[in-house]
Order: sequence, then C-alpha cells, then structure tokens
Amino acid sequence: MATGILKVKGVDVVDANGERVILRGAGLGGWLNMENFITGYPGHESRHRAAMLTVLGKEKYDFFFDRWLGYFFTEADAKYFASLGLNCIRIPFNYRHLEDDMNPRVLKEEGFKHLDRVIDLCAKEGIYTILDMHTLPGGQSPGWHSDNPTAYSAFWDYKDHQDRTVWLWEQISARYKGNAWIAGYNPINEPCDSEYTRLPAYYKRLEKAIRLVDPDHILWLDGNSFAKEFKGFDEVLPNCVYSIHDYSRMGFPTGEKWESTERQKKILLAQYEEKCAWQKSVGAPIWNGEFGPVYANPKYEPEAERTNELRSDLLGEQLKIYDKEQIPWTIWLYKDIGLQGMVHTSPDSAWNKLLQGFLEKKKRLQLDSWGKYPNEEAEIVMNPLFDWIRKVSPTAEFQYPPIYTLQKHVSRAVLETFLADSLQMEFAELFRGKSEEELDELARSFHFDNCLQRGPLNKVLSEHATIVGS
Repeated sequence: MATGILKVKGVDVVDANGERVILRGAGLGGWLNMENFITGYPGHESRHRAAMLTVLGKEKYDFFFDRWLGYFFTEADAKYFASLGLNCIRIPFNYRHLEDDMNPRVLKEEGFKHLDRVIDLCAKEGIYTILDMHTLPGGQSPGWHSDNPTAYSAFWDYKDHQDRTVWLWEQISARYKGNAWIAGYNPINEPCDSEYTRLPAYYKRLEKAIRLVDPDHILWLDGNSFAKEFKGFDEVLPNCVYSIHDYSRMGFPTGEKWESTERQKKILLAQYEEKCAWQKSVGAPIWNGEFGPVYANPKYEPEAERTNELRSDLLGEQLKIYDKEQIPWTIWLYKDIGLQGMVHTSPDSAWNKLLQGFLEKKKRLQLDSWGKYPNEEAEIVMNPLFDWIRKVSPTAEFQYPPIYTLQKHVSRAVLETFLADSLQMEFAELFRGKSEEELDELARSFHFDNCLQRGPLNKVLSEHATIVGS
C-alpha cells in the first residue's frame, strides 16, 4: 500500500512518513510511444500508423491497435515485474494519443484508456509509475523516438507548440493529482535545445503551471542534449529530480567490445560523473531514466552467447555505480521483439514470422539507429558521402547536438529518415487482407504468456533492485 504521494527531500525521494523510497525498474518503451526497433516497422510512428491505416482501413486499424495495446502489458506483466523486486515503470507516451495536431487543445478521452489501465495494474502490484511525454508537439529533439521525421526540433522555435504542451500537462496533472501510485511526471524526454537557455526557462514555466493544478507530484526533469548535459541550468526547482540517460557504447554492436578491464570501468564511472556533475554541485537529486545494452542475435553473431554474457557484466558494473551512488533508475527497456527487452516476442510467434524478411532488409540497409550492425553494402554508399561532406563543409562535423557525429547526422537524414519512411507502405502491405482473427493473433504475440524472458538480464536487475536500503 502506498504511503502518500512521493516527494523530494534533499537528494532523496521519500514517502509521506519521510522514509526513503528507491525507485528501480524499467521503461515501457514502444507501447504508447512506438519505436522502430522495438516492434519492427521502419522510420517513425506517425508515418507507420498512417501507412497501416491506408492498408487496413479505419475499422481494422482501430481493432488491431486496440488489441495490440491491450496485449502488450497485462496483469501477467505487472505480476512478473513485481516478482523481480522492481517497483517502478516509466511509461513513455506520444502526445498524439491525447491531442490531434489538426484539432489542438481538445482532449481525446479515449487516449487515456490503456494508460489508466496500466497505471491501475501496476498499483495493484505495488509498482509506481512515472508518466513520460516521449513525443511533444513539433518534436523536442531530432530523434526517431520523438516521432520527428526531420532533423529539425520545431518545438523550441514555435510558441504554440510550447503552449500546447503546457496545456496538455495541465490536463494530465488534473487527471492524476492525488494518485499516490504515480511517482510523478517526466514532462520532456531527451530534449535538445541548441541554445542551452530555452530548456531551463521552459522547465520553470512548466513547473509553475503544473503546480497550480497538482502541487504534490514530483517532476522528473531530463537534462539537455538527450539527457546528457545541464549547461545553462541555474536553479534547482522545488520537488524536482534531474535525470540523466547513461548508455554506454560498449553495450552496442558498433561500440568498443566490453572486456571488463580497469580502463573500461573507469570510462563507465567517468561518463556517469560527467553527466551528473551539475546535480552534485548544487545538491540536486539524480535519476538515471535510461540505460542498458542491447543483446546479440545468434543468427548474426556466432559468439552471441559470449557477447551477451559480457554485456550482462557491463550492466552489472553500471548497477554497482548506481548502488554506490544510491540513485533511482529505470532501465531501457521492458518489452520488444528481441533486441533489448527484459521480455520479448518469440522468434516463432506470428509477429516475428510475418516480419522476418522485412527485419532482414532493415538490418542490411541500417534503417534503425538502435542496435545497428556494420554493413558493407551501406558503407560503400555512405562512406564517400561522409568524406565529401567533410571536404566541402569542415564545420559539418561540429553541428548540434554534440553527441552526433557527422556520420550520425547524415545517416539519420538519409537512411533512418528518408529511406526508412519511404518503406512504410512496404511494411504495411504485410498486413493487407488479414482478418480480425489473424490480426488478433499477430497482436497476441506480445502477450506475456507468448513471450520469452531474458533470464540473465532480469537476474542482474533483480539482484540490484533492492540492494540499496536493504
């Protein structure tokens, strides 16, 4: 039973009795904010949904997505999650579930159906939830995960995008104020403000607006540039926690191989310390809202078993840092089709079988940024383009955001955006002519009872779920 709404006290989160509550869990990514690598489509959610609507028609489209959203997280998922000793789920959502661009400031009540359901399911199992607006009007970052099919983060240049976001958070906070199982609101996922002044100012505006409606819930505020830096932050807002996202490239196919050396362990610690230096300098609480490696597929990597053992070890080293620091965390991610999730669809599921050929094509063309594999075909085309751009525009290497290399900027525009979205109809055509029974079977591939658990990952998470404060 929750003992009152959680609040910030010093650098800790405490309950109504003043007892420290250490939130540790995972993000429910790919659900109310879909992402390409999580479920298999190319490009961006809004383009994916438009293509699916064209192919399926309105009636079957509504039927399929309602069933899919329902199966993706059920009571069985909540019970399993709680059995690991984890106590917090971060729920990313796309604003489009709650408001339409062509009908702004009109709340879509139906958009709360599954969000309410999962909040209640989690509460029954003693799991707190953090509500995370992962996609904002106009796009708060150039990332695919903000459903932004451009390299331009228009949110920062248009007051109406910002006004609508304030309005929407006012509606959300009015709905959930007083709910003690909601640990708070994560109002902007991974913002990217190239001027470094607009984000801190907007947080101050948003905090005031939300407090007028809901004075009690914690705000979990991401740092700038994909939650990696706090340049320009000049004030610690009341009852707020400041979030980093602490991914290590050593947990990805294109990164340095993790071998558990002392040098690599120092790199892990140094990157964590750099990201949260501002919080420590001002005495602000820290939350690691996202982190975690991806896992090798034995179909593509002969030494996948050993690679995955090493990545579990990498994760364990990160968790040791967070234990020592005594911070809350939510790993990315809970469920997907087999790359990173604690739980994933079966290779033998109707979903994975239908998509298999297209997933091979996506991998070959490097359409997904997350978990991208080296590929000679794509590199033969792209490497000369990278070299030419460097030659004609030396400053191209230093464009915002700072974590983007030139290769990342160009690949994001050419492969992950233009080429990926050009294949939306090809993906959607896989569903043409499917009956409601067939669509239900495909959606049911994501039900917990039909999924597989990533045992070594979940064991490590469970071991670190309650080690602090035990």
